Amino acid sequence: MDLLSRAESWLCDMDGVLIRDGAMVEGADHFLARLKATGRPFLVLTNNSMFTPTQIHDQLTGMGLNVHEDQLWTSALATAKFVNSQRPSGSAFVIGETSLHEALFDVGYSEDDQHPNYVVLGETQDYSFSEIATAVRLIESGSHFVATNPEPTGQSPTGSLPGVGALAAMIQKATKVVPYFVGKPNPVMIREGLNILGAHSKTTVMIGDRLDTDIQAGVEAGLGTILVLSGVAQAEDVDHYPFRPSRIVNSVADLVDEL
Repeated sequence: MDLLSRAESWLCDMDGVLIRDGAMVEGADHFLARLKATGRPFLVLTNNSMFTPTQIHDQLTGMGLNVHEDQLWTSALATAKFVNSQRPSGSAFVIGETSLHEALFDVGYSEDDQHPNYVVLGETQDYSFSEIATAVRLIESGSHFVATNPEPTGQSPTGSLPGVGALAAMIQKATKVVPYFVGKPNPVMIREGLNILGAHSKTTVMIGDRLDTDIQAGVEAGLGTILVLSGVAQAEDVDHYPFRPSRIVNSVADLVDEL
């Protein structure tokens, strides 16, 4: 069977796939409308941990994209679920935006800057040296080091911005402790997405704009994968990886007539 004809469910990245530089990718609204019209459940799976589902919903609505809050799964939510599954009702020292603090609070975690189970690092544009120094000391004292996502950079209209991966690398260098990244390409995030949809890997497609996160995660979880060229990756980048997407398209707009 063709990849699209057997795709009963979809996992879809957000940045570079549905939106880019604060605007909707052309045709993304028609793509989502077509999924809904054909009864294909979907989940927007984003490594962006800066915003809550409510904030993302409001942003997407303002760009003309109709995505419900329960159709959004962020690396902040996935990280909170993961740490709570490992050490229920534990504690964490958190570096990140309100979204990450709220996600951990909602699963019953308390915040602790003395003897936490975890140091949890997420996306923020307000890093402080004091917080980083505290994180280093806590990890040296035995707290486990978890981060929401591995990307070293993020994109903005003015160019690249330092991401979680870059700060995690600095803390790793200082502590000699490797962080556990919960977000893509970790298949933990993919499996949770499948569970939310009640979907099976053999009949689900992962669509994304990054080979090193979206496509790798899909491949490792056994999903069909589609790389779009509307974000980070270029077509020639595929040759640099040992795995390949099932298909490459310019953008999600190219898929509308086939669904």
